[in-house]
Amino acid sequence: MDSVTLENFRCFREPQTARLAPLTLLVGENSTGKTSFMAMLRALWDVAYGHRVPDFKEDPYDLGSFDEIAHHRGGRGRADSFTVGFAFADGKQSVPFTTSAAYRFDADFEKRGTVPIPVRRRLSWKGSWIEECLDAHRHRRLRFGTRNGSWQLHAPFDRGLAFDDDSDWLVPFFVFLRDVPGPRTGGADAPPVRALAGSAPPTNEDWKQIEYISRWEFGSSKDRPYASAPVRSKPHRTYDPARPTWDPEGNSLPMYFANLHFQDQGRWNALKNALEVFGQRAGLFDEISVKPLGTKESGPFQVQIRKYGCRSKGPQRNLIDVGYGVSQVLPVVTELLRPDAPAMFLLQQPEVHLHPSAQAALGSLLCEVAGTERQVVVETHSDHLLDRVRMDVRDGAAKLQPEDVSILFFERGDLDVRIHSLRFDGEGNIFDAPDGYRRFFLEETARSLWKRSL
Repeated sequence: MDSVTLENFRCFREPQTARLAPLTLLVGENSTGKTSFMAMLRALWDVAYGHRVPDFKEDPYDLGSFDEIAHHRGGRGRADSFTVGFAFADGKQSVPFTTSAAYRFDADFEKRGTVPIPVRRRLSWKGSWIEECLDAHRHRRLRFGTRNGSWQLHAPFDRGLAFDDDSDWLVPFFVFLRDVPGPRTGGADAPPVRALAGSAPPTNEDWKQIEYISRWEFGSSKDRPYASAPVRSKPHRTYDPARPTWDPEGNSLPMYFANLHFQDQGRWNALKNALEVFGQRAGLFDEISVKPLGTKESGPFQVQIRKYGCRSKGPQRNLIDVGYGVSQVLPVVTELLRPDAPAMFLLQQPEVHLHPSAQAALGSLLCEVAGTERQVVVETHSDHLLDRVRMDVRDGAAKLQPEDVSILFFERGDLDVRIHSLRFDGEGNIFDAPDGYRRFFLEETARSLWKRSL
């Protein structure tokens, strides 16, 4: 996702667009919508790539029902719908019209019962578009258009549930247009379409463009984003083997370690080495290991940490006996370093319980992980993390360029919030910053520097 647009969603009333980058940092006061923004990113992924109706109450986000999600307009009540969308560029897929095209995906949500349901999904590309609309009975209307006109499919292609019979999985766009009968000409056996707004019948070129969009199989090779909770699981002294199940608090982490340790030593050693590099840079630990408490793989085990002393390696200590920051940061760092990690991360305050130098080291790790194949979105209250990102980009210590980092500053107004998209320059300076951002971050720094100069 290169940019995100939202309107009437939670505390965001007016239509506004926020720039995303390989590394995006969300900053601002408490209760300014940063967590809601990340929940919306996952919801957008679900609708566009996952072909599913988003669950806005799924951990680690609980935004409530429609009445808690649609923007409250004060004495005028709540909005009866909200709109979210994103833009993205594709330079890898071979397309018949250009080698690099900008796409847009938009979705409108309305209330069905107590939950938000996507009643419109629209994919646009270079003036062409395909759109699905649902009525109150979940009947589908499939429309499409180019710069030459707009059309709608006739029955039976414009009716039927938009969801699978037994679940809330959305039917992808391409399922409908892929199997439309007839040649792409205007003859008697052409696909059954109805012209809208006085449009002429679609030409071969119109069909070519629409057919390309309809065959874009969102999500066929993309994993769902990893979303972390702001507070992770408490460590245990001893773990019993169990089926690993993912959760945003990191409860599955010890079992993941144990599985790799017992079943795939190569992958375990690679992950172990990467974790230890971060632990040493952050000053948190020097070694991490899995200690079996028996002779069988099915027996209990412990996760142990070692911190080196000046002249010796020091003893191995149980994870529960070291600083709380270690157990809190391990789930996030492990997910970032996993070789099978997803393409998008949504991290809430990963710096929780870390001392300033460890927060800075985490900023360096984020710069190393983020890139063209992996997008990281981080909600943070740490100026140490933010400053390390700026300095690493400025000094060339990271592979990221200044344009690869976006700072989104969330500023509260009356009943809504404004998102400011800020950038770095080559010297690490932040420009386009509003006065609110300067008050939020820069005044204390300026005060400190001024005092030292006296």
